[in-house]
Amino acid sequence: MLNKRYFFIYSLLMTAVVVASNFLVQHPVNGVLAGINLADLLTFGAFTYPIAFLVTDLTNRQFGPQVARRVVLVGFIAGVLLSILLATPRIAVASGTAFLIGQLLDISVFNRLRQQSWWKAPLMGSLIGSAFDTVIFFSLSFAPVFGFIGPNDDFAIAAAPILGVMSAEAPRWISWAIADFGVKMLIGVIMLLPYGALMSVVRPMPTAARSV
Repeated sequence: MLNKRYFFIYSLLMTAVVVASNFLVQHPVNGVLAGINLADLLTFGAFTYPIAFLVTDLTNRQFGPQVARRVVLVGFIAGVLLSILLATPRIAVASGTAFLIGQLLDISVFNRLRQQSWWKAPLMGSLIGSAFDTVIFFSLSFAPVFGFIGPNDDFAIAAAPILGVMSAEAPRWISWAIADFGVKMLIGVIMLLPYGALMSVVRPMPTAARSV
């Protein structure tokens, strides 16, 4: 009964993060940083989405990878349903694939490092998961080679200065991916604060480290 209650709580938190991110991705970040127009590169969804890794890591810490994978599956289903309603089929495929692979990698890395220093498992898990999430999402969404999934976005694949300020040029989606991953790394480091604060509350169950 206790495990089911916590599973429901973690699933609810994961769903809330996915829903919030799908809503906030529609709103660009207005501002300029070091000459970079953030509205051209980022949405507020980039700042909430990485919280999903915190939810996954806390679930993994307390109950192990099996339960964490079930929570990820809940988030995956919620994300796919929202993407179908709010985005194109190509974006929906990219979003669901990136989320699932990124979160499952996070679980795997976390589980391998869980016996080391307290910060290594959540930090490395989220960073590696985020890296794959970013590459998979932006490649599937915009790279012309994946045009068989859906029509290419001419604006996304058009060449422009990297991050809008560099002399070198690349397709716009490359700059979007770089900015997105930069935010994920920043949030991944920040999320160590709530993770560390919750360690004394979210204690591993006896079978957590042994489950596979």
